[in-house]
Amino acid sequence: MNYLYPQGKPKALTFSYDDGQVFDRRLVEIFNKYGVKATFHLNSGTLGGDVFIAPEEVKTLFEGHEVSCHGVEHKNLPSIPRPLVLAELNEDRKALEKLSGGLVQGMSYAFGNYNAEIKEIAKSAGIKYSRTVNDMFGFFPPADFLEWHPTCHHDKRLMELGERFLNMPPFIELGLMYVWGHSFEFDRNNNWDHIEEFVKMMSGKDDIWYATNLEICDYINATRSQEFSADGNTIHNPTAISIWMRVGQEVVELKPGETKYIGK
Repeated sequence: MNYLYPQGKPKALTFSYDDGQVFDRRLVEIFNKYGVKATFHLNSGTLGGDVFIAPEEVKTLFEGHEVSCHGVEHKNLPSIPRPLVLAELNEDRKALEKLSGGLVQGMSYAFGNYNAEIKEIAKSAGIKYSRTVNDMFGFFPPADFLEWHPTCHHDKRLMELGERFLNMPPFIELGLMYVWGHSFEFDRNNNWDHIEEFVKMMSGKDDIWYATNLEICDYINATRSQEFSADGNTIHNPTAISIWMRVGQEVVELKPGETKYIGK
């Protein structure tokens, strides 16, 4: 038995973009054009003005994607006292939830800076995952979602890694490609065609689940919560999420609360 993503797909692709600058508008257009999903990590205290998107457009601009936390004012969390770290995250969550109309349970670390204490505070503030800036150039889900290392920044071997991912060997369980960056970088470097070429190449594939960061986090955590009989032949799904798996040559859905025999 090995786990699959929803609808029996073996691979997942997600994107992650920080800061909420006005260039997110063009990036969202590209993502929507090709039917992929992304997560946008916003600083609620900096929204508005000439450089950042307006607060009132958060709900409509990012519809179908995920709005996530990046700290109220993009502060370097390890350098400020614990109560201020908690406020930086809690206040950002509250403001973004009001603007987006949904739960905000994810994060990316401002400046990529964090430590064990910051992870602990984030978890206590209701954060389920947080992305780092440490490119792994691989396709494995994180062991620790509060230290979620992406596959690559969009300026680092993106097309090469995309080709590798499309041809990923089937023995990699729950293969995941995670691309991150800042939308202003495309404007600064005049390479919008770079991200559009990549998204076009990766789109419309029957074996890829296009999902937000939070959707992937919730799904993989659900797979890790499955319960097995002592002999490993029976599985029980205690979560509220359907789990998909390959048993022999068959793709099987295990619905919430369902118990199924998967032995020979």
